[in-house]
Amino acid sequence: MSDKRYLGNIITRNPTAPADNFETTSAPGVWSLQEAFTYTKAGLWPTFGNKPPTGLWAGGSNSGNVNTIDKVSIATTGNATDFGDLTYTTYLVGGCSSSTRGLFAGGETGATKHNVINYVTIATTGNAIDFGDRTVGGATGALSSSTRGVFVGGDFVNVMDYVTIATTGNAIDFGDVNSTTATWAGCASSVRGLFALGTATQDIQYITIASTGNSANFGNLSVTRDDMGACSSSTRGVFGGGVAGPSNVVDYVTIASTGNATDFGDLTVPRIGLAACSNAHGGLS
Repeated sequence: MSDKRYLGNIITRNPTAPADNFETTSAPGVWSLQEAFTYTKAGLWPTFGNKPPTGLWAGGSNSGNVNTIDKVSIATTGNATDFGDLTYTTYLVGGCSSSTRGLFAGGETGATKHNVINYVTIATTGNAIDFGDRTVGGATGALSSSTRGVFVGGDFVNVMDYVTIATTGNAIDFGDVNSTTATWAGCASSVRGLFALGTATQDIQYITIASTGNSANFGNLSVTRDDMGACSSSTRGVFGGGVAGPSNVVDYVTIASTGNATDFGDLTVPRIGLAACSNAHGGLS
């Protein structure tokens, strides 16, 4: 190939490899079709409309409950920025999502036990919109597959209810968990959801997300505790922290099987009331 093709360095002989396939990534230089195809098959060719993964936080308490929604771009570092507001102020709210829509449900404001469900479109910013109502109100745990969100709990009740994330409407009864407790940590694969039940118990329960029915016993956490955080890959669920002193314990399970949790390691410091997330949820990665 003649060097005249690269006259003036307008195009380069050695293209710059893309870091990922998000539309914010570039791949400058001249590529052969085979090279571009290879990067595409590897999931590394920039694709229009493929947004970087976004993390959202909603509600909480800071000298009073708030309705704030914050966002971060998970692929980068930096401070959170304002996304919008919930339709109500709350803490102890449950959150779940598909690849396009985020849902926030329940929570408490003083003596008020909320049964509200809000939703946002993750790729945009703006205030949340009313989705419908839970069947009960109060502190809520949540998990999701790519299509269905499941909420658990309320004001010390054992209720589970669910919604189809892509639609709107009131939640429908899913079944019951085996404990009336105040806090839940939920995580999921694309098929199965796990709830680690709070109020000083070791119990882990599981459900098949696409069906309905009562939860079944999965096994036990390695340490009795509540008010912990949970996250997952498409195959493994991880539980960290919680009230047991507080605890710095992190333990894990294989979601597709049943059995007791195994020690994973420790948090940097013991703490309670923490949240957890990952770049794979509900079988999405």
